[in-house]
Amino acid sequence: MENPLAADAWFAIAGLPIHPAIAGGAAVSLLLVAGAKLTIGRIPKTSRIAIAAEAIYAMIERELAGVFDRDPGPFLPLLATLFLFVLTANWSAVLPGWRPPTEFLETPAALAVAVFGAVQYYGVREHGFVGYLKHFATPNFLFIPFHVAAEFTRTLSLAVRLFGNMMSHGLILAIVASVAGLIVPIPFLALGLLIGAVQAYIFTILAAVYIAAAVARPEGSKT
Repeated sequence: MENPLAADAWFAIAGLPIHPAIAGGAAVSLLLVAGAKLTIGRIPKTSRIAIAAEAIYAMIERELAGVFDRDPGPFLPLLATLFLFVLTANWSAVLPGWRPPTEFLETPAALAVAVFGAVQYYGVREHGFVGYLKHFATPNFLFIPFHVAAEFTRTLSLAVRLFGNMMSHGLILAIVASVAGLIVPIPFLALGLLIGAVQAYIFTILAAVYIAAAVARPEGSKT
């Protein structure tokens, strides 16, 4: 059986091998950018596409409002982009012969590293460099190693959770298709769409929770 952690390069650019995770992630990104360019400002606000987009935006904003102790607007562009990227990447599994980039560990790892960087950036921006570092010593300096370790372990778990769920579903679907043909796996494809949406939601909410913890105001401070 093929090792799910290994993938041969599809091609090379200037000697740099391009693996499926890189090509798939780039394809999803280009699709989202092209879709935004073709739709923003060009589709009537009363069209079904515009209404659906507004509904998705409102849903994300409503969910984030329950996580942050403030207006989630400043964090919405990043978190909504993460949600749309992961959702589109997961749903690309319905394409015949295509493995979504989230089935390769590199893509969830890159997304988790991006979340890690965002957490540190927003934390420093909110509290200042020294002020943000102080939270690692809460309630006292003996907790510094634990807080530092937690920053890295939750980043690792964020990547492994998304990768494990998407890889396992893709593996099960491939086994069912090889044994039962192409008709029987159709219900599994529908289930895959649901799993892809749930995983995109979980990834985004966890990212929001981590950022919200980094920018949280001390108790008793004025909002």
